[in-house]
Amino acid sequence: MNITNISVSPVHVCFEEVCAKAAARGVRVTGCEIVGLVPKKVLMDAGRFYLAKQQRSLGVSEEEIMKIAIKSMGLDDLKPFDPKEKVIEYLIEDHSQKKLIDMTCTGFANETASESPAPGGGSISAYMGSLGASLATMVANLSSHKPGWDERWEEFSNWAVKGAFGLPKKTDEEKAARSAAIQEATKYATEVPFHTMKAAFKAFEVVRAMAETGNPNSVTDAGVGALCARSAVMGAHLNVKINASSLKDEAFKAEILKEAAEIEAEALKQEAEILQIVNKVIQGE
Repeated sequence: MNITNISVSPVHVCFEEVCAKAAARGVRVTGCEIVGLVPKKVLMDAGRFYLAKQQRSLGVSEEEIMKIAIKSMGLDDLKPFDPKEKVIEYLIEDHSQKKLIDMTCTGFANETASESPAPGGGSISAYMGSLGASLATMVANLSSHKPGWDERWEEFSNWAVKGAFGLPKKTDEEKAARSAAIQEATKYATEVPFHTMKAAFKAFEVVRAMAETGNPNSVTDAGVGALCARSAVMGAHLNVKINASSLKDEAFKAEILKEAAEIEAEALKQEAEILQIVNKVIQGE
């Protein structure tokens, strides 16, 4: 069938309708084929639909959501389906530049240890922040699938989705990194780690919720998530301070340093409170 408006008739809705009509005639649909290219949204919407249909957490990576979409609609039934060859956004990506986010953990560590000035403290702080969000998201996902907690799958799925927003993205972070490398504006260089502080701080909400209500067997992961988020905030704060030291705009300098200090103080408070919760759960209180 030809689909002319994916907003009105999403691919997965059409697939489900075809399956229903076929089933009414005693025929089982095993898969489908997409002719041509598709926007990424097509597969993301489909993956989320089938995860929800299975009462599984939606707070997983983009790659996992696409994998669910491909398997659920049988897109690889006739031949292998490679999103890199079928998804418009992936085809128009600029692959000419080396990207930190595509490195392995070992490669990232080795690059950090090299004579190259980047990645440095700012990138490491951002990475720790994403690890803190990742750990909280993991606890949420484990909790949503915990035996006996079936009726709570959606509650933990919502937390996992919220936590997943703190994970690395290939767009904004890399654009910011490229801009920071190109622009010599000290003000901009100060704002980048400041935004890292704010992004890392957001992880505390999910971390705390998982420490309080998540699977008790994974409570230490929530605790480590709090440690990561705190370290990310403090590490980024150091970059804010050193970059702001040469600012000539005194009003801007005073305001951003004040806000950064407040965020760090609140991060330390959040960490202490969450660790207290974690230790109480460990002790069975």
